[in-house]
Amino acid sequence: MMFNQSAVRVRAGERTDRGGNTVADWSPGAVTRLTVDLLNIQPSIQQETVDEQRDAVVTGWHVQSAEGTNPDITAVDRIEWDGMTLEVDGEVARWPELFADEVHHIEFEVKRVTG
Repeated sequence: MMFNQSAVRVRAGERTDRGGNTVADWSPGAVTRLTVDLLNIQPSIQQETVDEQRDAVVTGWHVQSAEGTNPDITAVDRIEWDGMTLEVDGEVARWPELFADEVHHIEFEVKRVTG
């Protein structure tokens, strides 16, 4: 597998809402960005949903990091890749190294919903 792709991890900052709760702040000045290299990003799903409100298309990609890497990406982050902003879909799987207490690599899904 080739690990020659890069993406940018976007992480929300925090702000306090009117009720005094700490909430995610996705405004441009509040987010932090981290370029993540040594990735393999491949198409995984495309679904079309039609109902009375809208016609939606969900497109997804599978992301895997190279052996020996453990990028700082979580389920609440967003990923900028190929001119798109994608949602991390589900938890990030951290695959263990055999016979060692280390991460071998990570895998996760990202998706974009349009329509």
